[in-house]
Amino acid sequence: QVQLVESGGGLVQAGGSLRLSCAASGSIFRINDMGWYRQAPGKQREFVATITSGGSTAYTDSVKGRFTISRNNAKNTVYLQMSSLKPEDTAVYYCTAKVRTMGAYFARDYWGQGTQVTVSS
Repeated sequence: QVQLVESGGGLVQAGGSLRLSCAASGSIFRINDMGWYRQAPGKQREFVATITSGGSTAYTDSVKGRFTISRNNAKNTVYLQMSSLKPEDTAVYYCTAKVRTMGAYFARDYWGQGTQVTVSS
C-alpha cells in the first residue's frame, strides 16, 4: 500500500507564507500526477493545484500568482509554497497522488490525512 503524509500546516497572519510538504511511501512503482486540495468548514473539498511527473502545473484561479506547487521525484514528495495568504485560504489541505504500485497494472488515487492551515486577519 501507499501512505501520503503531509506536514507544514499551522497558523499564520494574513499576508504571511507557509510551505506544505507531502511525502509518499510504500510499495511504489511510479507516481504520476500529484496535487493539493483543500476543504474549508462547511464547504466541499476543492482543487488547489496539480503537477505532473514532468513538472507541468495547473492552479485554481484563486491561488494563481500566490501559490507554487513543486515536487522532488527522487523523494516522492510534493510541496505547496503558499504566499500572500488570505483568511479565505483557511482550510484543511490534502495532498493526493496517482500511484501505480508494484505489481499493479493501473495507477489509482491516494490521499493524505490532511493538514490544517489557518490564516488570521
